[in-house]
Amino acid sequence: MIIPPEMLSGGALLRLVSIDDAEALHSAYMANREYLTPWEPRRPDSFFTVEAQAERIGEQLKQFMERRVVPWVFENDGTIIGTATLSGMAFGPFCSAYLGYWVAADQQNRGLASAGVASVCHAARDIIGLHRIEATTLLDNAPSQRVLEKNGFELIGMAPRYLHINGEWRDHRLFQRILHDGPPSS
Repeated sequence: MIIPPEMLSGGALLRLVSIDDAEALHSAYMANREYLTPWEPRRPDSFFTVEAQAERIGEQLKQFMERRVVPWVFENDGTIIGTATLSGMAFGPFCSAYLGYWVAADQQNRGLASAGVASVCHAARDIIGLHRIEATTLLDNAPSQRVLEKNGFELIGMAPRYLHINGEWRDHRLFQRILHDGPPSS
């Protein structure tokens, strides 16, 4: 599967992650560690190493080759400023995936997340052949909910204690976007 990079309206490039990104991704996570803490699972200190990022990228690229994950990075002037991932990809009658993304604290309110999600949705429909994407947010994550709504995601429910985030099971809003109503891709 070939997914070309895309220049986003917010000025960043959205491209597939590369094994060469381990150091830059490590730097991005270190710079945003405190900012991301309320929104992500607790991470061991070992996560915040170049070696762990290289291992993680290697696993993501393996899963990409197996058509289970698509891992992107947001890049601006050679610096990684966020990620977007389609995971849990399923084909056949389900033809769906889960979307996750983040943009660096110092890059907020530039439209990058909205532009990145739009690009991911385009690739999911036109290149990967998915029918549907699901995304979740914490109940109080209004900025992420706005990004999803701007990109045609609809609220489909609330899941109590859905994910273990920052040390506790947290309720999440569930969103989905139907990409097309054609037959499933193979």
